[in-house]
Amino acid sequence: MPKIVDHKQYRKELLDKCFDLFAQKGYGSITMRQIAEGLGVSTGTLYHYFPSKQALFEQLAQEICEQDLSSALAELEGAQTLQESMEALGRYLVKNEDYFIKWTYIWIDFCQHKDSKKMLENSVFKHTNKRYQQAACDFLGIQDTVLASFVLSFVNGLILEKLWGDETIDFIEQCALLGKMLTAYLPQYAAESKSEIGF
Repeated sequence: MPKIVDHKQYRKELLDKCFDLFAQKGYGSITMRQIAEGLGVSTGTLYHYFPSKQALFEQLAQEICEQDLSSALAELEGAQTLQESMEALGRYLVKNEDYFIKWTYIWIDFCQHKDSKKMLENSVFKHTNKRYQQAACDFLGIQDTVLASFVLSFVNGLILEKLWGDETIDFIEQCALLGKMLTAYLPQYAAESKSEIGF
């Protein structure tokens, strides 16, 4: 009797293992043959699931987006105020610092091998960016994607500082400070928004 393979689950397992391969070798240096060897599968099997290295990376980015959002929401559960949420976010970043630094390195390596205009037009990356923005909006209790993007950029900046070796960056301290700033800003922002629409 032939073995029944859950292709969706198998693809996910392959993607999970690809993260470490990209972290070790970098997107630009690793080949599909090396990825297949690292996964312990034939190149034919790898190409069956992923038609190219870029397609593999795009699916990895989607998978990571979903995993990040799921684990972050679980970590932030139970916070009663925005300040508590931001402090929980800081603890989450500390707990997963190595992972975030590796993913940032992989992402930078990928971007330097691609045309920046094509990157902006890529539907996969547009979708993942919208998912992160919507999660930030939900987290802050707002619908302003510009403010959500600001918070995401702030977090990404902290991770980049760590990647560059800045040991003075304290995720919890920085997130707590941003929490205080947002707590002071959001009531004023809400009042300004209401006055702009005539309330």
